[in-house]
Amino acid sequence: MSKLSLPKDKIKVLLLENVHSNAVDLFKRQGYGQIEQVGEALDETELKARIADAHMIGIRSRTQITKEVLDVADKLMVIGCFCIGTNQVETNAAKMLGIPVFNAPYSNTRSVAELVLAQAIMLLRGIPEKSWITHEGGWMKSAAGSYEIRGKTLGIVGYGHIGTQLSVMAEALGMRVMFYDIVEKLALGNATAVRDLGELLNNSDVVSLHVPSTEMTAGMIDKACLRNMRKGAHLINASRGNVVDIEALAECLSDGHLAGAAVDVFPKEPASPDEIFESPLRGLKNVILTPHIGGSTMEAQANIGTEVADKLVKYSDNGSTLGAVNFVEVALPPQQNAVRFMHIHRDIPGVLSKINGVFSSRDINITGQYLRADGEIGYVVTDVIGDLDVGMGIRRELAAIEGTVRSRFLY
Repeated sequence: MSKLSLPKDKIKVLLLENVHSNAVDLFKRQGYGQIEQVGEALDETELKARIADAHMIGIRSRTQITKEVLDVADKLMVIGCFCIGTNQVETNAAKMLGIPVFNAPYSNTRSVAELVLAQAIMLLRGIPEKSWITHEGGWMKSAAGSYEIRGKTLGIVGYGHIGTQLSVMAEALGMRVMFYDIVEKLALGNATAVRDLGELLNNSDVVSLHVPSTEMTAGMIDKACLRNMRKGAHLINASRGNVVDIEALAECLSDGHLAGAAVDVFPKEPASPDEIFESPLRGLKNVILTPHIGGSTMEAQANIGTEVADKLVKYSDNGSTLGAVNFVEVALPPQQNAVRFMHIHRDIPGVLSKINGVFSSRDINITGQYLRADGEIGYVVTDVIGDLDVGMGIRRELAAIEGTVRSRFLY
């Protein structure tokens, strides 16, 4: 009978920042009992202390997992980001240590799209300023500057999962939709693709940004782009904080070139609720400011809790890396009558033959083998038949192969 090199009841799961209870429930259903929950992000010192004996860690957006943190996480085998982004993790450093990083890129798609659509309606109606005046005791009862969303043009920059869902919802309310993406995308409904960003900016009543954080998108909506927008238009950014030149945006809003904006993400965001939020957009009455809550609905957090926990369990249980953001992806079927070994190594010649040599030297029959490599890290999962035991020294010999990062006896 085979024995796990790391049985489930020995695996410690550390969940920070109030990860949804769905994740905890899923771990428990799958036999993981050592679950530590922390309701907040930890500073580097405390994080190093807590992560030192953790095998899995689940975080949201505030916890920073740096190379220095990873260097003390000797037992850590996988990281789960219970959110869309993974910028808070040094993913390449994790990869070189053989630690896949998983996230939930699509679980809050609907939540973000709904917020953007609501903000578009509020901006076109001039609600931010009217609400502000009413709070101050005024009574701005006027139709001036207030418009229906029907018949207006929505320009979507980035036609991915959120952009496409927003497109369909906006069109259902009577908007004309155009979109710009650097990749050829199939238009949904009656949306129109444009090949030039300037064309979209110049012809949209509302521009909504849905792009990832990359070198190409950093600062892409600069002063020139903002000035190229139609006078009296509105800008919505629920993507990444470094995409828009905030100072230039504040200037365009203050001098009346743009009628309004809604911003949910910022270049610098408070690390905790106790830190003061600073931005040149504060105090502008034609701006909706929200604290990075585009995907923060109860439904989205529940979905994220289930999705990420499921990915972590599948990796731990059978070695599947499908959905990892920093690791070669291997979708692995569970095996009923086989023993499975996983081996992560530097991508150098000869490793696979040495792995196979470990089994052939013992007359062990390999029934399935899965290999992926990316030039830096190689990942081999081997299924064999036989009545094996960790006492046979197989895992120890696999770990001794030159270039090995880590190995494990899965089942």
